[in-house]
Amino acid sequence: MITVVGSLKGGSGKSTLVFNLAVWLIMAETNLLLVDADPQATLTDVIGVRREEGFKPALAVLGKEALDPTRLRAADESLIDVGTADMDGLRLALALADRLLIPVPPSQADVWSAQRFLRMIGEIERPQPLEVIGFINRGDTHHAVQETQETAAALVSLPGLRFVKPRLSQRTIFRRSFSEGLAVFELEPRGKGAHEFMGLAAALYPHLVG
Repeated sequence: MITVVGSLKGGSGKSTLVFNLAVWLIMAETNLLLVDADPQATLTDVIGVRREEGFKPALAVLGKEALDPTRLRAADESLIDVGTADMDGLRLALALADRLLIPVPPSQADVWSAQRFLRMIGEIERPQPLEVIGFINRGDTHHAVQETQETAAALVSLPGLRFVKPRLSQRTIFRRSFSEGLAVFELEPRGKGAHEFMGLAAALYPHLVG
């Protein structure tokens, strides 16, 4: 399956998510093809840190040149990080993908961005419809804050998007683990961040945990 993780708005946490998913997929003994098609190359940077620190399992990442249908289909799972700095690359990745995962921080601006993204997807020529999955990323950890719940309700109502309930909260552990080249579940395996991530990974890849 070819999964693109993307957003039209910066600061959504997509590269952090891709990195954590990549480590998890490799640990699940998946034949993974990992692609960093974002010119900012944040994913490439963190994998470089991981390599320098000698953490196992090691990850390999390819650039935009790997956006080739034959190459992507040869892997069990292909995972692509894309950014809006290269709109041609973004559209190419979306044309090749089976599904798009949109991390949505809890704000009205991010809901509007998701709506624009859905409209853009509708303009891309594809052999079949693209599955679009949205989830709350960087949600507030305080349950009394309504913005996270309101954003979730808005995503549920968006036509063309499937909302999944598992969410990731705004936790320091995600930033800290990423800066050290580790997945959140490697740095703090029993922490709340790891628990949240595992719930999301299971929802996205149920065939690997069933």
